Amino acid sequence: MSTSSKYPPRGTPEREQLVERLRDRAKFVRLETVRLTRIAGAGHYTSTFSAAELFAALYYAELRYRPDEPDWPDRDRFVLSKGHAAIGLYPVLADVGFFDGALLDDYTRLDSSFGDHPDMRKIDGIDFSSGSLGHGLSVSVGMALGARVQGRPFRVYCMMGDGELAEGQIWEAAMAARQFELGALVGIVDRNHLSIDGDTESVMGVEPLAARFESFGWKVFQIDGHDLDEILDVFDALETAAVGPPQVVIADTVKGRGVRRMEGDREWHVGNLQGTDYDDVIAEIECGLQPLAAGGADG
Repeated sequence: MSTSSKYPPRGTPEREQLVERLRDRAKFVRLETVRLTRIAGAGHYTSTFSAAELFAALYYAELRYRPDEPDWPDRDRFVLSKGHAAIGLYPVLADVGFFDGALLDDYTRLDSSFGDHPDMRKIDGIDFSSGSLGHGLSVSVGMALGARVQGRPFRVYCMMGDGELAEGQIWEAAMAARQFELGALVGIVDRNHLSIDGDTESVMGVEPLAARFESFGWKVFQIDGHDLDEILDVFDALETAAVGPPQVVIADTVKGRGVRRMEGDREWHVGNLQGTDYDDVIAEIECGLQPLAAGGADG
């Protein structure tokens, strides 16, 4: 494990302040996703909502980067393999200073740099132009190898959707990462149990997921992907050696988390709120995450 903690211990005022800050930024991700979807006329609500806390913890606590020097060679790399969730990443990049947030007011419009999927050639802070699912882990393996060749200390974080784990390229990359002992590579699986086609276990089962990654030689962590304390703890627990087993965090999440009508409902994978529905959802998100009802939505 890491030899020293990067974050204040649980139960301290400093930790509570940090978690509250991250909770606020996760709410910001959801609110901006709803706003930008209305501009575009359609958007990926639920795939982004399941990753909101992960985005917040990564960009406001974990990753090393310099917004005023987006090509800083020693920056940590983040690969959003599930590129359709870029609508939630763009506001974060603007908020931390990579570009003027006003540019998002023309999201997906003609001549805008901001499309449904991220383009590294047009947007500061984007390390990979993801879109076609299943490619991100292979690219991340290459980046981690590049860090080794260049003798640089950066780490590579790759967020994957659980639906894209059906792609064979993911598992080829998983084998390569272990073969080359890429300890600087951290996979994050947004395990929300749903793809656009339905429940992942019905479409193409990936369980037992933890055991599967372990059989490929990865060190595996499992957490509640909406619990910010657990997210911070697992980031603290990651091994820091550049040479060693690659690591993966399986984050159990709920697709559409934060909006009850969307939670666990694949019909909201892509959608657009209209009229009072828009206002109601904004008000619900503003109220913050509510406990899930017993026997509530799965995934």
